[in-house]
Amino acid sequence: MSIIGEAERRAQNRVIDLLCGDKSGSPGGLHWRYLGDWQQREGNANIGAAFLRPWLLKRGYALEIVTQAITLLKREARMDGTKLYEANQSFYEMLRYGVAIAPGPGEAPVTVRFIDWSDPGENDLGVAEEVAIKGKDAKAWNKRPDLVLYVNGIALGTVELKKSTVGVGEGIRQTLDYQRPEFIRHFFTTVQITFAGNDSEGLRYAPIQTPQPYWLAWKEESEITARLDRDVTQMIAPARFLELIHDFTLFDGGTKKIARPNQYFAVKAAQERVRSDEGETR
Repeated sequence: MSIIGEAERRAQNRVIDLLCGDKSGSPGGLHWRYLGDWQQREGNANIGAAFLRPWLLKRGYALEIVTQAITLLKREARMDGTKLYEANQSFYEMLRYGVAIAPGPGEAPVTVRFIDWSDPGENDLGVAEEVAIKGKDAKAWNKRPDLVLYVNGIALGTVELKKSTVGVGEGIRQTLDYQRPEFIRHFFTTVQITFAGNDSEGLRYAPIQTPQPYWLAWKEESEITARLDRDVTQMIAPARFLELIHDFTLFDGGTKKIARPNQYFAVKAAQERVRSDEGETR
């Protein structure tokens, strides 16, 4: 198994510090918590029931409802002959709108929601590094994302980091390589945003299966001069990260799309104008 280089390790540690504050396992930094180095951990997957179950129970759902909901969510995350785009789309719809579970015969269904979209801080936000996933063959063990962003135990983002002397394109190609059928394509049924970056170029972002030329750079004013730190702070802050997934993601005829920065800020400006106009007419 390949060993992470010293330069990549420094960048990875710094991103973890930005997101989590430290490796104590308590929320810090941008309000994520460190889950650990999962290179040797058994059972790594894109849905961690050990994290999702207690979160759902804390939300007040009955145990039998939670058990059924997790079973359905895991079933939706399996590819089972479908293309990655189709599996990702159907999973996204369940993630966005929830799933209706009937407690018993003749009883009104309960809608189980797996993410609190309205209040990001109410979610269990975790970052795991070096997440080794079983693939189609032995070589796939070397295909492990540097960082995986878990929300309530559901893998919603991956981050691939490179040293400054290696172009960010290498991280993009590696991320696309993961999504090949002979490697760990099945892991990406739940993933909504993929990131690749380094210190000199910052982050690039894209939905699943986006060819390298169409990966995007985030452009937003900031007092933070270090490119990677700036992009991580702006894009992976929980509120922005979940907002991009919930409000700025589109499935369009076989292509998954996510808003460019100018599109995002144009929508935000239009929303602000509408609110201002409504306030003036009251």
